[in-house]
This record gives sequence, structure tokens and C-alpha cells, in this order.
Amino acid sequence: MAGTKNSSATGTRAIQIEDIKAAREVIAGRVRRTPLKASTLLPDLYLKLENEQLTGSFKIRGALNKMLSLSKEERERGVVASSAGNHAQGVAYGAKVVGAKAHIVMPETAPIVKINATRSHGADVILHGEVYDDAYGKAQELEREKGWIFVHPYLDPKVIAGQGTIGLELLEDEPELDTIVVPIGGGGLISGIATAVKALRPGIKVIGVVSDQAPAMAKLFHGENIDLAKDGKSKRVTTIAEGIAIKNASPLMFADYIKPLIDDIVEVTDDEIALALVQLLEKTKTVAEGSGAAGLAALLAGKIQAKGKTAVVICGGNIDLNVMSKVIERGLRSQHRLARVVVVVDDLPGNLHRITAVMAECRANILEVHHDRVSPELGLRETRIDLLVETASQSQIKDIHQRLKAQGFRVLA
Repeated sequence: MAGTKNSSATGTRAIQIEDIKAAREVIAGRVRRTPLKASTLLPDLYLKLENEQLTGSFKIRGALNKMLSLSKEERERGVVASSAGNHAQGVAYGAKVVGAKAHIVMPETAPIVKINATRSHGADVILHGEVYDDAYGKAQELEREKGWIFVHPYLDPKVIAGQGTIGLELLEDEPELDTIVVPIGGGGLISGIATAVKALRPGIKVIGVVSDQAPAMAKLFHGENIDLAKDGKSKRVTTIAEGIAIKNASPLMFADYIKPLIDDIVEVTDDEIALALVQLLEKTKTVAEGSGAAGLAALLAGKIQAKGKTAVVICGGNIDLNVMSKVIERGLRSQHRLARVVVVVDDLPGNLHRITAVMAECRANILEVHHDRVSPELGLRETRIDLLVETASQSQIKDIHQRLKAQGFRVLA
């Protein structure tokens, strides 16, 4: 277990089990004790459904524990925070509870559902930058200029202790857990959970999961410290798991929590996350956001070989419905249950009928059809036909392609 240390850069310190138990008393009655449900997706799998938490995410636990610790003078000054969305809602809700004004800096790319939800709790939302790191810098600037109290999303002992209350609930609900899988953004969630469960059961495994588009903590854990900006990679981190899209790992979080407490960290792709979201929705009737499904994605993809009873934290459910529709399509396509078939044909009567006849012969259901006659790569007498088709298998899709080619059509996809 991590010992008590002082971290000079922020005044934070590695918490202990007593801090987490105290946090539970503070936030009791103000947050939900979320269910731990057995799942049929994998043997001995349990889902900790923090997507059913107030504000739709675990973040309210840490934010509320922090807000309730503020003095009367600090509450009167107001608070500022940076967030991709879930911490924003937690701080906004906590500020409303204690009567403080909250100012939240969010990236311009934050999902509109999270922006609107944050405003609904009375917070002043400031949109700045393309990624979380930009919003973080702006929030620090406002802290200095306005004198507002900065509520860090993870590098704060009160916040980490609040998140750690999940660890207490996990072992109370299933004392024989062998492995806990937790998504990692900044690291506050996994740090709090690991501190709690390792204090109570030192032999339990805690495994973290990051997006392969924001792998800094995993790289650091495995001995390779990277800086995406210095490495010349795109400033913007593009992933459906925006809640864990932190470009650079905190050395303090790594030294105080990740290195001494975490057993492994793995990376998952957006396609793997999309498949996990579809599986959650279809087989467990559970709606999660991209970051919330990252842990399950790692298990389903075989990147974690968990033994014994395993709990995965579904850490949030605040997903934009427009994103969800795209995710569902991607997930179904990865299972070959949907296919986009693109055909170039002569623009003559009867060709569309010949294409639909092939679909009928292959027992593929056409969901959408789109014609393109003006793209520059097409001949003057050609048309491109894009079809979204409901299919059953990869072999069926191959059969469709072969039959279309046999008709003399040019198949692009």
C-alpha cells in the first residue's frame, strides 16, 4: 500500500484507507451506492455500474467530497475546474449543494450532452481549446486571475478518497473478487479504488485500461515516458473515450499510486470500445459512454487474462446520442452484422434493380441507399451507389461482393 507522502507541486499526498472511509461518511446520502451486477458476457464477470450514479458518472464522489471540505470563505470565493465533461458535472452539482459558484472550463470538442448537463446545475461553462490539457491550462489561469478555488479532477487527496469509496463497495458486495479492471484518464479513480482494495485484500489484482489514442500512463508504467506534443503527434486526441483522453501522465500520480499499487495497464482501440458498448447495450441493457466501456473492451478483446471473479468498473454513461448511433454502426460492422457496400455502375435503367436482386438472393436486408453522380472520379455515364446492408456474417458479405462482380459491377467496398 502507498505510504503517506507530500507532493510539493500541488500539496497533494498519497491517501490511505482511513481517508476513504472518512470520505464515505462525508458523502453518504448524497450519492448512490451503485449496483454490482453479475454479467453473462464473460464467466465470473461483475459490472460496477457507476453509469447509474447521480450525474451519470463516478466523478460526483470525489468532487462532492472536495466541495464539502471547503471553508465558508472558500465557498464564497467560488470554484473553477477543468473537465471533458463528467468532472464538470460533479463539481457543478457539488457547488450547488454547498452554495458556491462553479466555473467550468471544457474543451470546445466536449460532447454537447455533457456541456448542457453541466450548465443545468447552475455552472458557468467556458469552452476553451481542443483537448482537455488546453482546458486545464485555462482553468489554472483563471485560478490565478480570479482567486477561485481550483478543484483538480484527480490530483487532490479529497477527490481521490471520494473515488476510492467505490473500492469499499466492491469488496463489501463481492468479498471474493480476484481482479478489478478500471479505466484510466488522469488516474484518480484507479488510485482511490486500488488504495482501498489493496489495504483490505493485498493480493487482489488491479488492472488499468487506457485508450490507445492517449496511452501516456500505460507507456510510463511500462518504462516509456512519452509526450505527444514533443513527439510531433497531433495536438488533438481523437477517441470515443474522451473521458480518459489525457495526453500526458502525471508523474505524481504515477509515483504515489500507479507504480506501487497497479498490477498492469493495457491499451484498447476505438473499435474494441465500440464493440463493448454494443455488447453492453444489447446483452445487458446498459448504456455506457466510451470511457465507461474501456475496461470491458479490454476483457472482451482478450487483452486482460483475468482469473477468478473479476469486476469491471463501468465508470460513466454520459454518451451523446449522435455518437451512440455511430458507435452502434461501428460495433455491428466489426461483428459483420452491418456492411457498407459501394458499387460503381453505368447510369442506366435497371442497374439498381440488378443490385437489389443480388441483395435479395443473398438474403441481405438493405437499410439505406445513396446515389452519387457528381464525384470527380466518376465517368460522365457512371453513378456510385452506397448501400448500408444488414448482414449475418463475413462470408455473406464476401458472397455479395462476388455476385456483384459477376454482374460486371465495380465493387469499391
